[in-house]
Amino acid sequence: MTQDLDAIGLLCPLPVLKLRKRLKALSPGDRIRLLADDPAAIVDVPHFCNESGHVLVEASDQGGTLTFLVEKSA
Repeated sequence: MTQDLDAIGLLCPLPVLKLRKRLKALSPGDRIRLLADDPAAIVDVPHFCNESGHVLVEASDQGGTLTFLVEKSA
């Protein structure tokens, strides 16, 4: 299951805080597609995934809109 989380217009640290809150409610293996336009998210989201053990499956930047696909770990 993949959910979408729109964090467009939110500044650091809100995209990561919203991602963390949403991941808590998911089951291991579920995914969230995070959309953000805060340039700090390029560093913050991978760092959060690395520190928390979640998997950053994919990251892309299309015209300033950053998309991160994050899979919840066990």
